[in-house]
Amino acid sequence: MSSLQVNNISKSYQLDNKELNVLNDISISLDSGDFLTILGPSGCGKSTLIRCICGMETPDSGEILIDGKPIDGIGPERLMVFQDFNQLFPWKTVEENIVFPLKLNNVSNNKVELNEIAEEFMDIVNLKQFRNAYPNQLSGGMRQRVAIARSLALNPKVLLMDEPFGALDAQTRAILQKELYQLWEKFKTTIIFITHNVQEAIILGSKIIVLGLMPATVKFETTNTIPYPRMPETKEFMSLWKELYGHLETKRF
Repeated sequence: MSSLQVNNISKSYQLDNKELNVLNDISISLDSGDFLTILGPSGCGKSTLIRCICGMETPDSGEILIDGKPIDGIGPERLMVFQDFNQLFPWKTVEENIVFPLKLNNVSNNKVELNEIAEEFMDIVNLKQFRNAYPNQLSGGMRQRVAIARSLALNPKVLLMDEPFGALDAQTRAILQKELYQLWEKFKTTIIFITHNVQEAIILGSKIIVLGLMPATVKFETTNTIPYPRMPETKEFMSLWKELYGHLETKRF
């Protein structure tokens, strides 16, 4: 578990010989075990922000610290789960998909121990009976469970999730929201979760921020004090929903 500091980062790209400013002086402070949900208009820079935190992108200015130390590129302490269902190795089984990154990061050289870790996390995400299945034999929701299990098995300090449930049907999405929240309560991994869904942001987040239009800035931030389970029909939930929705700027012209 860790504390995360994003200090005044900015990021731009060159597009058609012009500079495109994507992030502008963004600062975020998370305590160990926080669950941050990030809202913002489509294309505002949410994915760029967490790609910078992951180390897949380098900010033009500012710094990103974990436990007071600057991050240095991509590392196993910061792992990403994407929206894409095809983030698993298609030629490996569920068990092999979980074991492979454990081997790659030298978690253990003992095959029995590695299989025991995989067994534990397959059980946690209710996929033990599919241990020998390949990704193309799984539903989208099941593949996301494997991706989450694979990441948590490495015990990351920060788990970054870029709209991981965005392409799922409503019922599967609700089930995975509940399961993810239970996993977070169990492991207390620091999570940063991007979503376009205000309801999802409230259901999951212990902290919520709203980014403004590109170049993105932190337009609004709040601590979510609604007790779990968070029911959309309650007065507290609807009040926060209206407040967050009011900060979602969509007008571009």
